[in-house]
Amino acid sequence: MILAQNLLLPLNGNSQLFPDYLNRYITIKIIFMHRFSVFFLAFSMLITPLVKAQYTSEGTLKIDRVLKLVDAYYVDSVKQDKLVEDAIVSILKDLDPHSVYITKEEVKEMNEPLVGNFEGIGIQFNILFDTILVIAPISGGPSEKVGLRPGDRIVKINDENVAGVKMTTTGVRDRLLGKKGTSVKVSVLRKGKNELMDFTIIRDKIPIFSMDAAYMVDDQIGYVRFNRFSATTMNEFHEAITRLNKEGMKDVILDLRGNGGGMLDAAIHMADEFLDKDKLIVYIQGTHIPRQDFSSSSRGSLKKERMVILIDEGSASASEIVTGAIQDWDRGLVVGRRSFGKGLVQKPFYLPDESMIRLTIARYYTPSGRLIQKSYKNGVDNYMQDLIERYKHGELVSADSIHFPDSLKFYTRMNHRPVYGGGGIMPDIFVPVDTSANYSYSNSLVRSGVLTSFVLNYLDEHRDQLKEKYKTFNDYKSGFQVDDTILDALNKMASDEGVKSEDEEVENSAKHLRLIVKALIARDTWDISEYYEIINEKDDSFAKAVEVLQDKSFYQRKLK
Repeated sequence: MILAQNLLLPLNGNSQLFPDYLNRYITIKIIFMHRFSVFFLAFSMLITPLVKAQYTSEGTLKIDRVLKLVDAYYVDSVKQDKLVEDAIVSILKDLDPHSVYITKEEVKEMNEPLVGNFEGIGIQFNILFDTILVIAPISGGPSEKVGLRPGDRIVKINDENVAGVKMTTTGVRDRLLGKKGTSVKVSVLRKGKNELMDFTIIRDKIPIFSMDAAYMVDDQIGYVRFNRFSATTMNEFHEAITRLNKEGMKDVILDLRGNGGGMLDAAIHMADEFLDKDKLIVYIQGTHIPRQDFSSSSRGSLKKERMVILIDEGSASASEIVTGAIQDWDRGLVVGRRSFGKGLVQKPFYLPDESMIRLTIARYYTPSGRLIQKSYKNGVDNYMQDLIERYKHGELVSADSIHFPDSLKFYTRMNHRPVYGGGGIMPDIFVPVDTSANYSYSNSLVRSGVLTSFVLNYLDEHRDQLKEKYKTFNDYKSGFQVDDTILDALNKMASDEGVKSEDEEVENSAKHLRLIVKALIARDTWDISEYYEIINEKDDSFAKAVEVLQDKSFYQRKLK
């Protein structure tokens, strides 16, 4: 079993520290309840170290003695389990930012995205006006098979009333998730029907996809975006590439922005797709782990296509492995902003109660020898404030503010271009954060839940008309506009819900809101890939990637 643990960047809790143009990332993350933060995991089948736990008898006796004394003599009753967990957390915190303790419950929850499935009824849902609204049944899942439809309202689960009772998302999940083969009864209110409709749904394994989008940008450029590296990543990738090749793909944009990592073997296989045989992809090494090299095979299917990788400050770990390998072999260009900077390898160790510690056992290095891990010598708290420090120093808006000492300079393996280690991967082409728009109002709509509720309500009322008028997504993309009537209705809902704003903020957010609303309607009518196809139309990094690939001479010059 391969495991990983989310290590959250301090975005949500510290959003007030950022200017509005940085909060656009928070907007996207909240809309999709995206994780996806920063996580990495060692592939335990590839890494088999001989771990020698060295404990002094005196040290273990001291800890045991303290626990027994507290249990026997402390003035108040205490929970020994909590004392032990607190001690473990404290020990690991002093090691590095990525050695962590994970409870039994967290172990199960964190595994689902990486293993690539969970067991349940297979619906996308949201809670609208205190009612569970079906956004869409997952294709091929048990809910679709029994006939649940977008727009259905679930009012009972196993005869328990779940409408109008302040049901939480966690409460819904607790009732609908369950072991494969078990059944759950849902009672649904459907528009046009006067009575409740009952469905008995047999739970099954539900896939969790790591690929967000795959589509043709023009007649030659294909685009694929991954939110993590999981057990299903390469199957998803191969299916997408097969389809895009049939549509004429000659060049590829691999979007790893916000991709916090995942499985080491998935990252290695992804890089392998683009590299010739026997090219070093990554190597790991630690005090107790002798150097282990991972190299490319002859199986890759995209060895000749020109490529651009998109990264940003949320690209970490496994994303940095792929990006570092491509950059170090001069195989493609990297566009965006400096990546997160995580070059530590963790291995999971289970504890007797099925909790675990995720312990750093090695560092990983790119083919040129770069260590991408940023410094954590000033402690975990400072480490987690790194994004704020990048903003303060002007890095997110100007590449000139980034300075690396010569001691961190390395050279690419083919064309001897200078690259740097010591804290993330610097792109070949820097794209600053867009500071031209004010996102404070749109972010307020997201945080308050108004934007999500508005789109769900709009679709609930207009879904049939939209499907009738726009037969295909391309029809919708070219023909649908978020006009003033829609925007006025959104602003009125915001006002009714107490979202305060100045007229200037509303006006400055209008262009951005039109784009987001159109993209969200596309997502809930088609899928998340269509969301990105619309969002990317106004994305500076994406536009730069397309420009680079369309200018073949510029592409070649940058690689030399």
